[in-house]
Amino acid sequence: MTRRRWIADEHSADTAALTGAHAAHLARVLRARVGQQFDIVAGDVVRHGTISTVSPDRIEFSLAEVIDVETSSDISMLLAIFKFDRFEWAIEKCTELGVAKIFPVVARRTDAHLAQAAQKRVERWRRIALEASQQSRRTSPPEIADPMKLKEVVTLAFTTKVLLAENEKKFVLRDLFGDEIELPLVLAVGPEGGWSDEEVQLFESNGWRSASLGDTILRAETAAIASLAAAKAMLI
Repeated sequence: MTRRRWIADEHSADTAALTGAHAAHLARVLRARVGQQFDIVAGDVVRHGTISTVSPDRIEFSLAEVIDVETSSDISMLLAIFKFDRFEWAIEKCTELGVAKIFPVVARRTDAHLAQAAQKRVERWRRIALEASQQSRRTSPPEIADPMKLKEVVTLAFTTKVLLAENEKKFVLRDLFGDEIELPLVLAVGPEGGWSDEEVQLFESNGWRSASLGDTILRAETAAIASLAAAKAMLI
């Protein structure tokens, strides 16, 4: 039977710990007890861990042999902020698919109240990514950046930068991969209503290549998941 995986909040040479709400869930909801064994992510490795102490806000593990080593992803995502329930669903699913980093972006068509509230949601987004990472047996969660304006993030230093644009008629995503795309790669997915013409021009002037995901119009969260899954499949 596959052991459940936890990403340690603290770790040293041969010990690790879960703390705070992370520990409370294991202690109270899952009824942790001394002697139980789990896979524990400690830094960039996964090790066998055995619970040594249990308290309501701290669970400590003794660590044994290394069973896995972290492999980094080379695909990140620039994700314009849209309705929070669907935005959080996109974070969860992109995490499961192995995204390296997500940059939440305030776009021109991002609702004003969402833009104002986004900063207060970041820690929740990071918790969602952490939980999805453990569920999907990742060795580390993706980094969730603080929300920023497009002009602050469009100059990202990635080797390949792809703008997903529904009005792109010449290239679909698979066409770009025919050119032997170089990693690291970042994909940009717009808000409800898409990117404005001015934003598309800003992307293009900063070296982004435009591509569509086909003839149909996708919701933002669908576009995020579909583009990441397609990119990973084409890079295998």
